[in-house]
Amino acid sequence: MELRHVAAALRESWGPDTCSPEDTRSWSRDNPARGQCATTAVVLHDHFGGSLVRGEVFVDGEHVDYHWWNRLPDGSQIDLTREQFSQHESVIGGVAVERPTGPTRLDAQYELLSSRVSACLARSSRI
Repeated sequence: MELRHVAAALRESWGPDTCSPEDTRSWSRDNPARGQCATTAVVLHDHFGGSLVRGEVFVDGEHVDYHWWNRLPDGSQIDLTREQFSQHESVIGGVAVERPTGPTRLDAQYELLSSRVSACLARSSRI
């Protein structure tokens, strides 16, 4: 499976129901990547392995959240949701983190995004 196909399927599958709960109100079709970073990073990890990377999000110098992306096995970094941030938001640092192994607060969003991506990839493979 090619990265560009999985990336396209992820972007097509994003919705307010796949983003982190605290970002649901700020999610929009104009900014579909908003709140999708953790679920997107884990689904991409399902397909390509590598490491999950987590940085800190700052707004006007104040730490407000975390941002997730991927480091692939070849060392390249892929951040499919970086465009969600405005000019007042910045991501600082980036450390490899273990994939969550137990229940998380984003399980329902991950399951939904993963199933949508799988369906999208299945449809595109038949074309």
